[in-house]
Amino acid sequence: MFDAFLTLVRRDLVLAMRRRSDVFSTLFFFVIVVSLFPLGIGPEMNTLRLIAPGVVWVAALLASMLALERLFAADHDDGTLEQMLLAPQPLFVLVLAKVAAHWLVTGLPLVLIAPLLGLQYDLSAQALQVLVVSLLLGTPALSLIGAIGAALTLGLRGGGVLVSLLVLPLCIPVLIFGAGAVEANVSGLGEQGHLSLLGAILVLAALFAPLATAAALRVSAE
Repeated sequence: MFDAFLTLVRRDLVLAMRRRSDVFSTLFFFVIVVSLFPLGIGPEMNTLRLIAPGVVWVAALLASMLALERLFAADHDDGTLEQMLLAPQPLFVLVLAKVAAHWLVTGLPLVLIAPLLGLQYDLSAQALQVLVVSLLLGTPALSLIGAIGAALTLGLRGGGVLVSLLVLPLCIPVLIFGAGAVEANVSGLGEQGHLSLLGAILVLAALFAPLATAAALRVSAE
């Protein structure tokens, strides 16, 4: 199972590098959305520090939604999905591999560039560290939850809109605790509680989301 997991991750990463425009479109969307708010609000640093956590997290959530529709679409079109369903390895392991590759391509770049964008909002070094940790815990959870919506809407017309409608309500707790961790740090309160809840959400999503996604894929394949 571990060999199949690594093979599928490598395959998806190679395919993603062949479609760099899809990868960079997500990153550019995140950068543009986060960078426009300081220009529109003005140079009031106190205001920027207050809105920074919410802006960054909302932009990360919307950016992750952009790539969800393509998570299983290519495999569904070329017949790879049927091979995954017939593979001797458990389907949830293969689903977890695809989600991991999706996060490495779309989520990890957002985490790496977030500190640079946070400087526009005059965040302290400690607040930037909390922002990175919250994104490291939250963005994989967004990918895992989003995989369920992508599997349920697979092959449907207008699937991208349906994915957003299904997934966004489920991602609200991640958004609240992710932005709340940075806000608590900026205001001088402890961020440990928010980060702990984010970690708990990630663990629950890693345990149950692949199983739910595998069941949704079987339904969509039928």
